[in-house]
Amino acid sequence: MDCCGRALSGTAPAATAEALMRSRFTAFAEGDADYLLRSWHPDTRPRRVELDPDQRWVRLEVLGRTGGGLLHAEGTVEFRAHYLEGAGQGVLHENSRFTRSDGNWVYWGTVR
Repeated sequence: MDCCGRALSGTAPAATAEALMRSRFTAFAEGDADYLLRSWHPDTRPRRVELDPDQRWVRLEVLGRTGGGLLHAEGTVEFRAHYLEGAGQGVLHENSRFTRSDGNWVYWGTVR
């Protein structure tokens, strides 16, 4: 949580799209559905997020990114998020789109 504590607590916004993605992974790992909703773009945000209590998010690999820097308005981050579930393990591979809303980075959705 050292990487994203300030974003999760609301004391400082994520500076880049990748930083927001990392903070969202931490929110999944910590079960912080409120942060996930707050960091989701209002046009694509669901009414609620239900986290699976049997999934334990354990590792994140950033595979690539486009844009998403301090001077950008949009960006993408491709990643693999590893989790444990019951006696098994799994991987979520996603290329996520991020954009700015009111000056802050927010998750838009999956790049298709």
